[in-house]
Amino acid sequence: MEKPVTALWPTIKYTGNGRQELEDEIVTEYPLTIRLDREEFATMVCTPTDLEELVLGFLASEGIIRSLSELRSMRIEESRGIAEVELVNKQNTAKEWVNKRFIGSCCGKSRQFYFHNDARTAKTIPAGGAVLTAAQCLELMRGLQQSSPEFQSTGGVHNAALCSADQLLIVRTDIGRHNALDKIYGCCIRHSIPLKGKVIAFSGRVSSEVLLKAAKIGAAVLLSKSAPTELALQLAEELGITVAGFIRGQSFNVYTHPERIQGLSGPGPT
Repeated sequence: MEKPVTALWPTIKYTGNGRQELEDEIVTEYPLTIRLDREEFATMVCTPTDLEELVLGFLASEGIIRSLSELRSMRIEESRGIAEVELVNKQNTAKEWVNKRFIGSCCGKSRQFYFHNDARTAKTIPAGGAVLTAAQCLELMRGLQQSSPEFQSTGGVHNAALCSADQLLIVRTDIGRHNALDKIYGCCIRHSIPLKGKVIAFSGRVSSEVLLKAAKIGAAVLLSKSAPTELALQLAEELGITVAGFIRGQSFNVYTHPERIQGLSGPGPT
């Protein structure tokens, strides 16, 4: 049974008219330690939903597995906050290669093998792939923002969706933006979902880590309502990924590989 995603907390709300005592709905956090072949591998802080997908996506993103067939077994012990994973072929867990890591809900730099292993697992996206219109970009982001009751009630989670050009296919939510993407990746691995021509819609900032996760998943287009970082855009340019950010209302910015988004031609108002 999954742990609750939100909890009520007694709160004093101040407005210009004074104070009001109420119970505010707050998002929960859940520490989950992955034990890989009986050794502690990483501890992450996450929203307690879709935990098997989170573990699968995390291991795939870090280059530990490529498919479900590489797992001998996986067991989530929610009461203990443990994910026991056994691989078909035991990994080299020498200290210089794999250390126990604590993965915070927003700290990308604590991720395992940051950039070292990413170079091996990130996919360069060939030219072509997903093609969508500017109107579809706006509609996918609207759909993402409406898809999470947890965000509507708490404002404390990130959302990610795997999309076709005209609809959201998979939506996952987590307090950690990287966790939400890992859940998407894990779901695709678990259900053998083809990824060619897919789009990722995302609620958070497009950091280099987020961009690399999109590359590992194999998405040709990454849409976000927030801003990108310079390093993320440099990586997107190199890896062939279209990045569009600040998708809000009726406008957005396209930063890399604009050829995948139709309807951008012609000068606009100045």
